[in-house]
Amino acid sequence: MSSADSDPVMPRRTSANRIFRAITSPYYRYRHAKLLHSVRVGLAMMVSIIATSGIHIPHGIWSSVTLLVVIGGLQHHGNIRKKATERAAGTLLGATIGLALILQQNLIGSLWLTYVLMSVVAAICAWYAIGKGGYIGLLTAITMCIVAGHGDNLIDTGLWRTLNVLIGIVIALAFSFALPLHATYSWRYLLADNLRGCARIYTCLVGGAPLDPDEQIKTFLELNVRLVQLRTLMPSVAKEIEAPPEKLEEIQRVHRSVLSALEIMATGTLAHADAAARAAFAQQCGAEAHAVRAMLLAMARGLRFGGAARFLAPKVVLARVPGSALALHLAPELQGPYWLGERMIEQVDRLRALLLETEPNWNIERHGAHALLTPTPR
Repeated sequence: MSSADSDPVMPRRTSANRIFRAITSPYYRYRHAKLLHSVRVGLAMMVSIIATSGIHIPHGIWSSVTLLVVIGGLQHHGNIRKKATERAAGTLLGATIGLALILQQNLIGSLWLTYVLMSVVAAICAWYAIGKGGYIGLLTAITMCIVAGHGDNLIDTGLWRTLNVLIGIVIALAFSFALPLHATYSWRYLLADNLRGCARIYTCLVGGAPLDPDEQIKTFLELNVRLVQLRTLMPSVAKEIEAPPEKLEEIQRVHRSVLSALEIMATGTLAHADAAARAAFAQQCGAEAHAVRAMLLAMARGLRFGGAARFLAPKVVLARVPGSALALHLAPELQGPYWLGERMIEQVDRLRALLLETEPNWNIERHGAHALLTPTPR
């Protein structure tokens, strides 16, 4: 029998298996977040139309309007529970106020009183709309107008619209949790991209290769954009993984310090040095530079694939050259960039330690599965 006959043949994945694997993959959902969110909202819209127009519920359009208001802008899992609850609460409160306005209009019959009351409610909602929990105030005013109109709606119209609002809320909350994009994954992948970018820039700087000015500006712009995106994700990440916010803040601070050091090195004396000076600088950095690059890439891979062991190596020996010995190897104008590089290495090592310390929190695919498999002690 030939060896080819004895080798096991791996079964080919079916199209359904490939689609299921892609949709359930966190990285796929991160790369196609807008597509998945649009599909989710589109399916929810279809369900709302069928649930109202399909059984001829009057004023069914307001179910779809409520649906879009509640989940139209929600993506990350950490936002969904809080924001959806706020929006649902505001919608219910607005529907209640709208019905109350219709009742008082039917009892008193003064349109001007209704207009004044609606204006007062709108002013109060505007007060609370600016600040924490602002969605509640905003949606209270919007739903009040949907249900009551300008106070001239009939009570049965208000009740039907209230029912449609409730239907829209239920559908929105149900679809809010369908294949959510965890903010933790977005945070990890963005940080991994920045660490790879830092590794590329650092390799060019300490390797003696000059950076193209236009490419340098573009690269640092991309790094800073991702840095800002990481900042906006931190509240959602803290809710999802129950990590101490101060730890995430320290990771962000150290990350920012690494970027600042690289930008100073890229635009300072080293950027204007001649080829001989660059070669001397590269020789002085030596194996330490390769270790730093390996550490940055190892952290990026660990964040991308969820492997904590990658953070354990390589370890960088810091500040091995005494300050007095720098003059023997480098020109005076390059001692500053070398010192800055040493401080950047310390920050990289600190970042590695922070990520390793918080790995049980952010590595949700590994530790989340372990928690499900571990029986709860009685």
